[in-house]
Amino acid sequence: MDTPLSETPVARSAIRKVALRLVPFVALMFFINYLDRTAIGFAAPNGMNDDLALSAAQFGFASGVFFIGYILLEVPSNLALHKFGARKWLARIMVSWGVVALLFTWVQNFEQLVALRFILGVAEAGFFPGAILFLSLWVPSQYRGRILMLFYLAQPLTTVIGAPLAGALIQQHGAFFGLEGWRFMFMGVAIPAIVVGIIAWFYLKDKPADAKWLTPQEQTWLTGALEAERKTTEAGSGHVSVKYAFRSGRVWTLSFIYFGFIYGLYALGFFLPTIIEGFQEQSGVTFDVLQKGLITAIPYLPAAIVMYFWSRDAGKRGLKTWHIAAPALAGAVSIPLALFAGSPAATIAVITITACSIFAALPNFWTLPTQFLTGVAAAAGVALINTVGNLAGFSAPYITGAVRDWTGGYEVPMVIVGGFMLLSAVLMTVLARRGRTTATSPDLSSEAVGS
Repeated sequence: MDTPLSETPVARSAIRKVALRLVPFVALMFFINYLDRTAIGFAAPNGMNDDLALSAAQFGFASGVFFIGYILLEVPSNLALHKFGARKWLARIMVSWGVVALLFTWVQNFEQLVALRFILGVAEAGFFPGAILFLSLWVPSQYRGRILMLFYLAQPLTTVIGAPLAGALIQQHGAFFGLEGWRFMFMGVAIPAIVVGIIAWFYLKDKPADAKWLTPQEQTWLTGALEAERKTTEAGSGHVSVKYAFRSGRVWTLSFIYFGFIYGLYALGFFLPTIIEGFQEQSGVTFDVLQKGLITAIPYLPAAIVMYFWSRDAGKRGLKTWHIAAPALAGAVSIPLALFAGSPAATIAVITITACSIFAALPNFWTLPTQFLTGVAAAAGVALINTVGNLAGFSAPYITGAVRDWTGGYEVPMVIVGGFMLLSAVLMTVLARRGRTTATSPDLSSEAVGS
C-alpha cells in the first residue's frame, strides 16, 4: 500500500466521523437492499413455491431475472449518480425499489413473479456500485479498505439478522390482513426501504464541504487530501474517461474475478434455505420457520468476524495478492464438499468456510478499481465490474436450479460454483504476476499490470 498519510489529530477525527456518521447509515441501506433482493430465497421453501407451483428451475429463473434489469441499467445509473449527486440518486433508487418490493405481497403466479423480479432489478440498478463510489469519494485511499470493510459488514449481517427476522415474519401466517406468512414477509422487508430512502434524501451529503458535522479544519483536510489524490491519479494515468474504463484490460479482469465471487455468493444465498429444508429428511427432525432462519444465519456470523480481521490484516500489511486469491481458492474447494459432508452439522461447517472465504475477499477487492480510476471513469469502471459480476447473479440461481432438476441433486451445481471461484483465484494471481509483484494498491494502479 501507499505510505500512510500522517495521522494528525484532524485526520483521525475526520475519518472517525465519516466512519460513524456515514458508514452505518449507508450500511443500513445496503442491509435493506440485500434483504429485499434475497427475500425470495426465504419465501421459496416456506409456502411461495407451493402456492405458485414453482419448479426448482422456475424459482431459479425468477431469482436470477432480477439481474437482467439490474445489469441493463447499472452503468447508466452510476453515470447519473456522478452527474446528479449520490444523495439524490441513492435516495431515489431506494424509494423506487421499496415500492416495487411491496408489490411482491400480492404476486399470484410465475409470470407475475418474473415480471416483478425484473422490475425490481431495474429499480435497484446502480445502488451497490453507487454506494461503493460514494464512500470511496469521502476518504483517501489509505483509509478506503477500512471504510469499505465496515460497509460490507452489512451483507453477512443481513443473513445473521435478516434470516431470523424473515422467519419471524413468515410465522405471522394469517395474522395481518389474512396474508400468508411469506407474503407478509415481503411486505415487512419492503416498507423500511421506502422509509429509509426518504430519510437518506435529507441525511446524506455529497461531499465533505457540505457536512456540517465536520469542523472547518476537518473539511479542509478531507477536501485537500481527496483533491491531491485525484490530481495524482489523473497525472499518473489519465484514466478519467468512460471510454478508458470500457477498454481497460484491468477493469475486465477485475470484472471476471468478481463474477466468480458473486456466483458463489448467490448460489449460497438463494439455495441455502432450500438445502436446509433437506436436512429434515436426512435427520427426521422438523424445524419451524424461525429455527430454519437461525440455521441459515449460522455461516454468516463467523463470516462477518473473519471479514473484519482479514481486512484489518490487509490494512496493516498492505493489500497482497493472497488477501483475495487465497479466500477464492478456499471457497472453490469448500463449496463442492458441503454436500458430501455426511451430516447437517458438518454441512453447515463447510458452508461456513465458504461464506468466510467470500466475505474475506470482497471488501479488499473493492479497494482496487479506484486506485487507477477517477472521476467519471471510476463511476463507469466500478459499475462495469459490478455489472459483469452480477451476470453471475442471474446465471448462478438459474444454472443451479436447472442442473438440480436435471441431475436430481445439488452435487454437480456446487462443483460448478467451485469452478467459478477457482477461476477468480487464478485470474487474481495472473493479474498480480503481470505486474511482476504482489497486488498492492500502487502496483495494481500502474501500467505494469496491463490495460
